[in-house]
Amino acid sequence: MTRILDRYIFREIATTWLGVTMVLLLILMTNQFARVLGDVAKGRLPKNAAFDVIGLSAVQYLTILIPIGLFLATMLALGRLYRDSELPAMMACRVGPFGIYRPLIWLMTPLVLCVAWVSIIGGPWALTSVERIGAEARREADLSSIEPGQFTVLGPDSAVVYGRSVTPEGFLEHVFMQRQVEDGVIEVVISDRGEMVESEDPNVRLLVLHDGRRYEGEPGTTEFRVIEFAEHGVPYRLPSLLTADPKPRAMAFVDLVGSRDPEHIAEFQWRLGVPLSTIILAILAVPLSRSQPRAGRYGRLAIGLLVFIIYLNMMSAAKAWVEQSAISPALGIWWVHAAVLLFALGLLAVQNGYHRRMFR
Repeated sequence: MTRILDRYIFREIATTWLGVTMVLLLILMTNQFARVLGDVAKGRLPKNAAFDVIGLSAVQYLTILIPIGLFLATMLALGRLYRDSELPAMMACRVGPFGIYRPLIWLMTPLVLCVAWVSIIGGPWALTSVERIGAEARREADLSSIEPGQFTVLGPDSAVVYGRSVTPEGFLEHVFMQRQVEDGVIEVVISDRGEMVESEDPNVRLLVLHDGRRYEGEPGTTEFRVIEFAEHGVPYRLPSLLTADPKPRAMAFVDLVGSRDPEHIAEFQWRLGVPLSTIILAILAVPLSRSQPRAGRYGRLAIGLLVFIIYLNMMSAAKAWVEQSAISPALGIWWVHAAVLLFALGLLAVQNGYHRRMFR
């Protein structure tokens, strides 16, 4: 009998979790798809990398979707069982809180392991991969993004280049270029044609201009130097694919372990706190879902969402305080988890009369 009830409760929660997670993921991916298409249209991403970025973004979203999906699914599934008087009937047959948590643990265990991997390894890897795709796109754009009839920002120096037309041989005709060579000194070049030429350094390219004139000086003054040339090469450095100082969110977990930097400590605690919060939310969902028979299925859902929002905001605030060294790293984010866990256990004790037994 117990195994039948366990399988029944497990099936109810698991199917609800799958539906809730898929709906939330679809909503988030729709918004992400629109942003990625915007970046592709603006030339920030290559077309063939759009679906890679969307897939990597989905991995990052799982850090939040798995905990909230399990929390809402437990509340919805148990809320239906309360509404249809199925759980009260089970409790009349001496099915206590452990009889509800036992099938929940079957689902919670693989989900906690999954969210732990995503939080500790998968999420930072996905974020690093997205940033690398963007850097590669910017790097490739610097090689061939000068479109005829359009102003293009070229290279880290933010030189503005314009070409009226392009010849079948690949030369830009009637080229205009403006860049800042020194503080307050602007260089403007006008030439009949130009071309892209590779240099010995793979990270440096040359924009070679032919038959033109260069104006160099400080705007607002009369001191300008004018030079006519037959050929003028303008070097520019391509964006680097390697980030010299990666953000804590993109750092490898091993680099965070043992670090005394407040930002690294906050990120370390956040990554470990995500799977821990998944367990605490699953524990909290059981007493929060308790309602009267024939009550609305979604009556307790608003309270659950409010509790989740408060929990998440408290975690974010505690992380910010650790980053700013406002609180001790030993206290860190852990006090938030402890407070919510005590609230869940206290609510569970009140609902099941454990507090009356303790004070008899």
